Amino acid sequence: LFTDTTLSGEIGTKKKVKRLLSFQRYFHASRLLRGIVPQASLYLLDEDYLGQARHMLSKVGMWDFDIFLFDRLTNGNSLVTLLCHLFNVHGLIHHFQLDMVTLHRFFVMVQEDYHSQNPYHNAVHAADVTQAMHCYLREPKLANFLTPSDIMLGLLAAAAHDVDHPGVNQPFLIKTKHHLASLYQNVSVLENHHWRSTIGMLRESRLLAHLPKEVTQDIEQQLGSLILATDINRQNEFLIRLKSHLDNQDLRLEDAQDRHFMLQIALKCADICNPCRVWDLSKQWSERVCEEFYRQGDLEQKFELEISPLCNQQKDTIPSIQIGFMTYIVEPLFERWAQFTGNTPLSENMLNHLRRNKAKWRSLLHKQHSSSRSNDHSGQVTGSQEQTLNEEETP
Repeated sequence: LFTDTTLSGEIGTKKKVKRLLSFQRYFHASRLLRGIVPQASLYLLDEDYLGQARHMLSKVGMWDFDIFLFDRLTNGNSLVTLLCHLFNVHGLIHHFQLDMVTLHRFFVMVQEDYHSQNPYHNAVHAADVTQAMHCYLREPKLANFLTPSDIMLGLLAAAAHDVDHPGVNQPFLIKTKHHLASLYQNVSVLENHHWRSTIGMLRESRLLAHLPKEVTQDIEQQLGSLILATDINRQNEFLIRLKSHLDNQDLRLEDAQDRHFMLQIALKCADICNPCRVWDLSKQWSERVCEEFYRQGDLEQKFELEISPLCNQQKDTIPSIQIGFMTYIVEPLFERWAQFTGNTPLSENMLNHLRRNKAKWRSLLHKQHSSSRSNDHSGQVTGSQEQTLNEEETP
């Protein structure tokens, strides 16, 4: 199972690329179900660290929650620790009569299924999205209507929305003719894989085996609907639908269908909320996601493939990537979310951070351009060079 798989197409005859993907999930799940504890969990935390982690959990609903610090305090087990706490806080363990040992084992399976070598799409990102989802589930406009099933689905989808992410995007899988692209016919390839991997772990763990079959089937389908909503290619589809609901004021959250739609929107917000965090956290996430882009670009260059947009480290700078992302993806979604929530303190806080962070990236971009022009035009500037400079500075 673990032999290298040869990517067909343009690079199939040149190189073999190691991709564990679903095999990694099978490997981790099988070990855990046989009762083999991951080596990492054998290292015990100092009592001071445990105390600090518990203190942080008491403030898990605060928007300035530092998931990087929390991950260090939990010895890299931020996702498992957070999920156990939130399932308890929301009363889900009691309501669904969940076995704690099985529940913990399932959470470990999910955490282990993330690739720690990914700079961005790893278990810490999943924990960050889950913490954001918890904040959104507490927004009064939504919280007043949520059922225990809604809350459990929201938290599970947030935790598992990127499981087994390979660190490359869908276009890369398609152009290298990866087996996942063929399996899902080039449609929401990664999101379908994340969903199916999650269902596989749920079934293997037998976490919900005591529930009626029709209930577990409904949970599996709704999980899929939530995770598939995170496909960035469907952004306009969801924005148009949300705008229509808000303009017509026809959202009825007593209706399970409308609640599910708003859970999809909440998960989409949680997934891309990094620009809405405080600068120190937001900047770290920006650097991590761009590092992952650049790694893909290096891989494409190595295999003589066309470098994907945003993946060329020589041309695509972090400030320019972030400004574009904020302008075209993040701002439209969070402005509508604020409209839905009624401009709550959390929504206002997120939009304020977004505006400040965007201004900082603009400042950094300006400095980069100024430095670049200074280097390019050092020494005496000729008439033609001066003309070029003026042209470059024209908006």
